[in-house]
Amino acid sequence: MTTTPTSSIGPGRTRRHPADLMETGNLLRTQPGAFTEAATTRDLARTAAQRHDVVVIGAGQAGLSVGYHLKRKGIDHVILDAASRVGDVWRQRWDSLRLFTPAKFDGLDGYRFPADKDTFPTKDQMAAYLESYAADMDLPVRLNARVGRLSKVDSRFRVETTRGAYEAGQVVVAAASYQKPRVPEFARELGTDVVQMHSHDYRNPAQLPDGAVLLVGAGNSGAEIAMDLAQTRKVYLSGRDVGHVPFNIEGFAGRKLLQRLVIRGLFHRVLTMRTPIGRKFRSKMHGHGMPLVRTRPGQLERAGVRRIGKITGVRDGRPVSEDGTEVACAAVIWCTGFHSGFDWIDLPVLDEHGTPRHRFGKASDMEGLYFTGLPFQYAVSSMLVSGVGRDARRVADWIAASH
Repeated sequence: MTTTPTSSIGPGRTRRHPADLMETGNLLRTQPGAFTEAATTRDLARTAAQRHDVVVIGAGQAGLSVGYHLKRKGIDHVILDAASRVGDVWRQRWDSLRLFTPAKFDGLDGYRFPADKDTFPTKDQMAAYLESYAADMDLPVRLNARVGRLSKVDSRFRVETTRGAYEAGQVVVAAASYQKPRVPEFARELGTDVVQMHSHDYRNPAQLPDGAVLLVGAGNSGAEIAMDLAQTRKVYLSGRDVGHVPFNIEGFAGRKLLQRLVIRGLFHRVLTMRTPIGRKFRSKMHGHGMPLVRTRPGQLERAGVRRIGKITGVRDGRPVSEDGTEVACAAVIWCTGFHSGFDWIDLPVLDEHGTPRHRFGKASDMEGLYFTGLPFQYAVSSMLVSGVGRDARRVADWIAASH
């Protein structure tokens, strides 16, 4: 899986989550206190704002794709991002990360990925590609613009950022839903001698003390990090079997035939919101992530990774699995996903879980508001670089039709 992370989120106003107790950094963590309770819509409205037809929030692959199509249609827009460089979210992921899809499927519309078509790009190559894409397409990206609030003043949307305010008739939230690291409440009960971090903060084995490591969450991130760590230490991998692509995606048959069949066929055209099998698959994977794409169970076993049951709590400062076994480890890495982190959207468009209500990216409850880069926004491929362009084109077409 190639996820669609972004760095354009801003401060929230909810109670502290256990993830905030760890040193998870500022990139994806919601930061409380940026807006005082005394601030009102009327107060903010007095502040002069830059005006555009469209504001795109997020300069990851989803936001840049939207910008590309808006520019082709001649629509005035600006793309806001919190990072200091385009692609920084990719640069700040773990060192050994490679995309789960080969380069031949990793190019955005209008710009081929500059690598051998059968290679799997590194995270730094992906970051450099996005930076080049924004520059070569001359997209209007504004960096160091962390969004703290999206609201509506009269008939126009208002976006409050660290670089001032922006107003627009239409807004595209291209910030995905990977905003705030998720860890269980019992994480705070682990002993102080157990180092813990979220997968978002993992870079390489040197961050961890000597001794066994427990990874909680057996999706793609957990499996890939387990393989990285298994070279130097004992690794436990906890979590349910999420399934896997039943062939070697890097092998000869995978390169010549099966990659395209799965990535462009199954993920892009079959498992969609328009097909019964796609809707069923979406419901099944909701909250559990995608099947393993590159890493297979046999590889984990041969690498010495030990699979254990679900971690259900803590006893005497040590994690305990569902069968009551206490896991002796020096470190825990929570590969348990993210909260949506959309609490900076001050509009009635989120459900009880904080997830946008939408149809294929168009907000269900508010005209002029759109989303891109959401998990299974239209299809499995919505979460892949290879599929984000279709969602971006659809959103740009909607904007143009109402422009």
